[in-house]
Amino acid sequence: MEKRLTARDAIFYTVLVALIALSILIMYQQDRHWTKLQQIQAQLAEQAKETRDLRAALSSGQLQVAANTTEADQGKTSAQTVEVAPAFQRAKAATQLPDYAQGDWSVGAFGTNLATISPLVSQDAYSSQVQDYVLESLISRDPDTLEWQGFIAKDWQISPDGLTIIFNLRQDVAFSDGVPLTADDVVFSYNFIMNPAIDAPRQRSYYEKIKSVQAPSKYQVVFTFTEPYFEALSLAGGIAIMAKHFYEPYLQNPQQFNQSKGLLLGSGPYKLADPKTWTPDQGSVELIRNDRYWGDVKPSYNRIVWKIIQNDSARLTTYRNGEIDGYAARPIEYAKLKADAQMLDKSQNFEYMPPTGGYSWIGWNQEKNGKPSLFADKRVRQAMTYMTDTARIINDVFLGYAEAAVSPFSPTSKQHDQALKPYEFNLQQAQQLLKEAGYEDRNGDSVIENSAGEPFEFKLTYFQDNEDTKRMVLLLRDIYAKAGVRMIPTPQEWPVMLDAMNKRDFDAITLAWTSGIETDIYQMFHSSQTQDGGDNFINYKNPELDKLIEQARSTVDDAKRMPLWQQAERIMYEDQPYTFLTRGKTLAFIDKRIHNIQMTKMGLNRGMLPLENYVPSTLQRYKQ
Repeated sequence: MEKRLTARDAIFYTVLVALIALSILIMYQQDRHWTKLQQIQAQLAEQAKETRDLRAALSSGQLQVAANTTEADQGKTSAQTVEVAPAFQRAKAATQLPDYAQGDWSVGAFGTNLATISPLVSQDAYSSQVQDYVLESLISRDPDTLEWQGFIAKDWQISPDGLTIIFNLRQDVAFSDGVPLTADDVVFSYNFIMNPAIDAPRQRSYYEKIKSVQAPSKYQVVFTFTEPYFEALSLAGGIAIMAKHFYEPYLQNPQQFNQSKGLLLGSGPYKLADPKTWTPDQGSVELIRNDRYWGDVKPSYNRIVWKIIQNDSARLTTYRNGEIDGYAARPIEYAKLKADAQMLDKSQNFEYMPPTGGYSWIGWNQEKNGKPSLFADKRVRQAMTYMTDTARIINDVFLGYAEAAVSPFSPTSKQHDQALKPYEFNLQQAQQLLKEAGYEDRNGDSVIENSAGEPFEFKLTYFQDNEDTKRMVLLLRDIYAKAGVRMIPTPQEWPVMLDAMNKRDFDAITLAWTSGIETDIYQMFHSSQTQDGGDNFINYKNPELDKLIEQARSTVDDAKRMPLWQQAERIMYEDQPYTFLTRGKTLAFIDKRIHNIQMTKMGLNRGMLPLENYVPSTLQRYKQ
């Protein structure tokens, strides 16, 4: 039966059509409103940025308006008279160079994979290099004068007794996720380090002289010390500021932080694309520009990238192919590379002794498995130094591009006693000392033994991927054998070496330490640092040296402190806890596309922050 449309049906469908049309109209209006809202939000964000920049200049005293200007002219005059903070002036000068451009990538290489780039739990120089682009501190050194200058702190005051330092913070600093940085973050950073649940024993030992860190106001932080400390300003002002809102949740489960691989977020010019997901198996570390960066000069590169290239030859090939921007040459290849037409055509070449360069050493573990080792006897350690032919290492391995190290102190430092000279190679003196210690060849097999007939034999642990270290170890093996000492070269991967150091599970080890303008030796040589993950992993203890280190650290007056360091140096010279080896020259090739490379009192400014290097637009390779 056919169904007919009634009047009621007609009214129903008419209303339905009207409702549908109204819905479509409402949706259209909402879409227009949403688009308009997005435009307004974008405008507000841009205005907020301009206001933030203006407030930053005002708050730091960088904005000056001429007195005799009209209100209408003040905006123009202000823009002309803005000055950047001292820490950014060198970077600002770079932006005024005729060929300056932003963009491109800075691409480097690491010689070993990184176990983690999370702050505090990382233990190598490579991870610190990554963190320097992300985490920032209150103050920094002027590379021209070496004086301290404000960074996140715009100024500070030190109490007459040296026990209190008050920092006043800039009010325009934010972390890369947009959250403002305040004094609470500084206080949190200190408390996080000092929390025993956090795996940061090395850092805690540095900060043990700090009594408290407090924030009396949002942008003021006060460091109070238990006693005077010669590096109090450096210690307080140099603390890497960690974002409280990001890291505090890990206090609920500290092991999650301690075992993390890539928890890295800060206020610096670069950031991880995701501050939580980096892992070692990625084969590189890549940072992207922090578009929210608060600094007076914006970062030049779009990205900072480090490729993991463990083989020296592979790194050279990669540099030749233009895939990385710099190459640190080995001495054995340096002269040849300087005569290489392709290298000279593409490279800037720098050969220099780093002003704050470190030193290499062999550390003699004095206690193993709870028992005194071969090297617990000072005479044995002295003998090992006498038979370590440093002059030959410099000539045969480093081809003269190094100098002998006497102690942890730079030979140009006031800490160094100029009367102390490197031990000279003396095999007879070494054998005599070993005999006095009870070691001689008792069975005619050319290996010396103790009174129980046990041979003088030990393993020397070294990083397996460093070819120069390998050559040195093999050279020393042959030299030691002439004195009847059997040394077994023991190459290891970096994570394995770290584990051995942490467990004190090695006989002897060769590595290098970095140095500073003035070197605090507490962490490496004070007896307290033999425990709880401290860096005195050779178990060296000397109460007299401990006392001198403590006195020197507590003496603020340079004229009184330097003689104390020199006394400490003389004890180490006598005790030889390390055999101090060499300080090596930097032999660097840097791609010519990287501009504004300069030498400063802190060394080459490549990668120095704030960034001063750039790539002119005509030479750029990477567009994103």
